[in-house]
Amino acid sequence: MAVFQKVITLKAQPRGFHLITDEIEHGLPELSKVEAGILHVFIQHTSASLTINENADPTVRQDFESHFNKMVPENAPYYRHTYEGPDDMPAHLKASILGSSVSIPVTAGRLNLGTWQGVYLGEHRDHGGARRLVLTLSY
Repeated sequence: MAVFQKVITLKAQPRGFHLITDEIEHGLPELSKVEAGILHVFIQHTSASLTINENADPTVRQDFESHFNKMVPENAPYYRHTYEGPDDMPAHLKASILGSSVSIPVTAGRLNLGTWQGVYLGEHRDHGGARRLVLTLSY
């Protein structure tokens, strides 16, 4: 088994859920040489997350943001970690709920996602900045 790893940096995004499948594929041209394998994608941040979901209708991403903002509100009176701003502690909680990594099968040089699936970056901060992803390709 061979393993290839690299780090890519995503440009800063506004708060919300963003499709990043294309950025992952473009950032990893080595993918095209793999007949069968697994790509593990890990985000090196505690206030952003990764998940896989609907890639066709942008209202799904809007609904994700609305739901998580209601489920994990800002300014909850029981938060102690508040010195980095009202969006910081909720961002940590959302990132823990959704997770910091996804694994995707690779087939014939492409990510083998379902027809309507895409990789989401969950940007949970108002001004999160650029985000680093560690891409580990095993084949």
